[in-house]
Amino acid sequence: MTQPISVLILTKNEERDLPGCLASVSFSDDIHVFDSFSTDNTVAIAQQAGAHVHQRPFDDYATHRNAALATVPFKHPWVFLPDADERPTPELVREMQQIVLAASDETAGYRVRRRDFLFGTWLKHAQLSPFYIRLIRPSRARYTRTINEVLELDGRVADLSHPLDHYPFSKGIAHWVAKHNLYSTLEAELIHKQQGLQNPSLTTALRDRDFHTRRRHQKAIFYRLPGRPLLKWLYMVFYRRAILDGAAGITYATLQSFYEYLIVLKTKELERGGA
Repeated sequence: MTQPISVLILTKNEERDLPGCLASVSFSDDIHVFDSFSTDNTVAIAQQAGAHVHQRPFDDYATHRNAALATVPFKHPWVFLPDADERPTPELVREMQQIVLAASDETAGYRVRRRDFLFGTWLKHAQLSPFYIRLIRPSRARYTRTINEVLELDGRVADLSHPLDHYPFSKGIAHWVAKHNLYSTLEAELIHKQQGLQNPSLTTALRDRDFHTRRRHQKAIFYRLPGRPLLKWLYMVFYRRAILDGAAGITYATLQSFYEYLIVLKTKELERGGA
């Protein structure tokens, strides 16, 4: 039976992760791979799996994702948005298939809990951002923010109960560090240009009903704190109890603190007129 869900996967040199991702979304008869001119076998893998391939030069994360939503001819009104290193669990697939058939017109999207893994361990406590919108009506969706983009929907966002599994270290620690080296540069540029929130609210950061709104205000407040890398490590290890995730949790907290330190250094470099 054909299910009324299309799939959109954005790629750039994802030959390692794409086969598993495609297999996990084989429930759909309308899979689209939106590629940034990969130089490996990504396109060939997608074509061999029967996916529709579209290509566009990458500029920034929000613009690129908006271009995909606007130009891809989806067959179905609902679109599932996994990254290449993400896998919907079978339970999540069944839940999505059932829920879109009964969705009200007011509902524009669904949020899932994502489970990040390192060393084969679910980072249950260490993970900073466990909730992501991954099932949407594309005509009512728009991305903002050039890095660590935010998905905004025109309509109600509901929650799904089953998880989406994420393997951010599937390509190795070195790849994660290289990617976050780029991310830290873009984050520093945003801070330097003051494109973030100018007047963040502590009340909103702690109490707003929408997770992503809370996160935006939390980040804006966090950027104003001294000693951010150390504060982030202490917050993750002891307040969020990453220590309960064992070696994987401590490692992840340390990597995230290193990422924060890069943002601090690059922001100061820009303020001094550096590169």
